[in-house]
Amino acid sequence: MAQCTPKSFDLTGKVALITGASYGIGMAIAKAMAANGATIVFNDIKQELVDKGIAAYEEAGIKAHGYVCDVTDEDAVNAMVAKITEEVGHINILVNNAGIIKRIPMTEMTAAQFRQVIDVDLNAPFIVAKAIIPDMIAQGGGKKVTGKYSKAVKFTTYVVPKVKKISVKNNKKGTITITASKVKGAAGYAFVVTADSNLYDIVDIKESKKNTVTVKNLTKGHTYYIRACAYKLNKQKQKVFGVYTKKAKITIKK
Repeated sequence: MAQCTPKSFDLTGKVALITGASYGIGMAIAKAMAANGATIVFNDIKQELVDKGIAAYEEAGIKAHGYVCDVTDEDAVNAMVAKITEEVGHINILVNNAGIIKRIPMTEMTAAQFRQVIDVDLNAPFIVAKAIIPDMIAQGGGKKVTGKYSKAVKFTTYVVPKVKKISVKNNKKGTITITASKVKGAAGYAFVVTADSNLYDIVDIKESKKNTVTVKNLTKGHTYYIRACAYKLNKQKQKVFGVYTKKAKITIKK
């Protein structure tokens, strides 16, 4: 498999905006671009997530610029783009990475939940691109990459049995241990911790071959919501996820 190595392509002097790149795939894309000389700019929906992202980039030796912005809010996006242009420079590269996923069966998904996925995964890339493209044209060019969230709305069949329950142990110093009930034949488990009840404000995502994980650095006194699911591997060795459990709620001890 081909890998992106330093100077695979030269991005020196280029400003790259990767939406939702405070963790995960977006951060991996940003790190690869930084390795090739790009100045990294990213956003997330909450200051807490932006701060965590900046800290992770600093740990990797990357000076990134983070902004709080809801990519579904056109006015907020226009203001962010103007601020980036003023504080960092003209945006030369846009990666529409921000997206959400709802692993909910179609028969259980509400219209509001479906609209939320469409808003973040379809409308937001249009909003962000629309805000940036005029300046790219004025500058004589630019690059835009839109991620394909084909799994954003997963009309789940029950091929993978559902995790029946999860337990959460509130440890000391902002650490919790999450344990999912075992699923026969599962290749592994996925755990999602959010700061809200609808899987939108994601704090951490972990996958493990075991049915238990530890999540650290949670804020004392804050309430979090936890869900888990199992996954199997299909013939192509791709992960096929089951349905998430009902959310568990926990407040971190002070």
